[in-house]
Amino acid sequence: MKTMKSKLAVALMAAGLSFSAAAADIKVAYDADPVSLDPHEQLSGGTMQLSHMVFDPLIRFTQDMDFEPRLAESWERVDNETIRFKLRQGVKFHSGNDLTADDVVWTFNRLKESPDFKGIFAPLVSLNKVDDFTFDIKTDGTYPLVENVATYIFPMDSKFYSGTTADGKDKAEIVKHGNSFASTNQSGTGPFVVKSREQGVQVQFERFDSYWDTESKGNVENLTLVPIKESATRVAALLSGGVDMIAPVSPNDYTRIQKANDIELYTMPGTRVITFQLNQNSNPALKDVRVRQAIVYAVNNEGIAKRIMKGAATAAAQQSPVGYAGYNEDLKPRFDLKKAKELMKEAGYEDGFTLTMMAPNNRYVNDDKIAQATAAMLSKIGIKVDLKTMPKAQYWPEFDKCAADMLMIGWHPDTEDSGNFTEFLTMTRNAETGKGQYNCGHYSNPEIDKLIEETNTMTDLAKRSELLKQVEATLYDEAAFVPLHWQDPSWAAKSNVEIGPIVNGMNFPYFGDLVVK
Repeated sequence: MKTMKSKLAVALMAAGLSFSAAAADIKVAYDADPVSLDPHEQLSGGTMQLSHMVFDPLIRFTQDMDFEPRLAESWERVDNETIRFKLRQGVKFHSGNDLTADDVVWTFNRLKESPDFKGIFAPLVSLNKVDDFTFDIKTDGTYPLVENVATYIFPMDSKFYSGTTADGKDKAEIVKHGNSFASTNQSGTGPFVVKSREQGVQVQFERFDSYWDTESKGNVENLTLVPIKESATRVAALLSGGVDMIAPVSPNDYTRIQKANDIELYTMPGTRVITFQLNQNSNPALKDVRVRQAIVYAVNNEGIAKRIMKGAATAAAQQSPVGYAGYNEDLKPRFDLKKAKELMKEAGYEDGFTLTMMAPNNRYVNDDKIAQATAAMLSKIGIKVDLKTMPKAQYWPEFDKCAADMLMIGWHPDTEDSGNFTEFLTMTRNAETGKGQYNCGHYSNPEIDKLIEETNTMTDLAKRSELLKQVEATLYDEAAFVPLHWQDPSWAAKSNVEIGPIVNGMNFPYFGDLVVK
């Protein structure tokens, strides 16, 4: 983790405090509030953040991307297609009902029906109760990512959500962008209870008195979440004392926060990679690996991270960020203009050529500026770029048609796993299976396809990691795409709000563990 105003060491020590701090009330400003209280209605960052506050997952990731037991106190692989979980006993829902395996089975079946979540849960065939506090997850063949998917299982109170409302509607119904019982009522096992909610104005949370995690040092009694869309306005609210913490922080506001007294800025490497794809079908020059390599060598992505992203990004040489199974520490960013020109000459393009480039202008941080900088860098090796940027609503239909020679895309794996990057971005396009669905580079390597299929059935995680590292090395050598950077999540808070231990690269701060001095 990086901190841009010292005191990070002090903040991290909060995780090991040996005393209980006095109860605190805080106000947090995000760029948007949750669209619904139903944890299965929308797969989004806002929904996941809400779920970690009001519910609890079976398992969650640590800052180092290790698995941490939560409502599941232990688990073990019974055979290649079965993992047995033991539930923590004595856990209460906000309603007062006891958590049992019945609630987990009910939640799993609901997730399998959710339009937004069912894709993630497709490899998991069933969740079967063994006894009141034991259940088995069965997979379709050998599947190594059961723990990853289990981080999305936030058990719901099956008794609370069963039955019908006064107007005869099913309480368990999932209504996308609609009004349902679950979208306005909650009973979870999490550290906070929703006290009140006014869409677009604020959500008020209060500490759950019967929260199971008595070892947590978290001391926030009341938390108010307010949506403030504009970045500068969020910063102004923090500096004026109107709120205690904000997220995200625009790179343009870093200096402003660094100069402020008693305000801390935190960033850490994220897990969303930003890349350019090289469309081999639309421009014959891009079929030549030397040309693709020249483009990668010509793009100074470390410079982009430093000057355009202003430190709010970590330059990438591969898809997988640190902590992922396939992260290959041997692969480094490779800006070398001389090498790029040599490769262009070797490939017969010493005089350059023309290509089209397309990027959104409101989807990723500084996306249009990154595209403009990349085009300028390519001009130095004779490549003339015809650049078009457009709002994301217009961009994605054009991207789906692979309507340019170079196309920007960012990707964050739902499973927090390296294989997911390759499955969607660099495997051979296959409309029937969905593999390579977003591979507008039309890159195709049967050996890569084979390795990914093999890793999807491996339970030896060490060997699986080595194969995924091999995948990254091959993609690197063949310049399958242009790696730019991983976007760094960023937060700012008053210095007495110890957010260091609760933030993570997935951008879901664990507010239940937050200590305010």
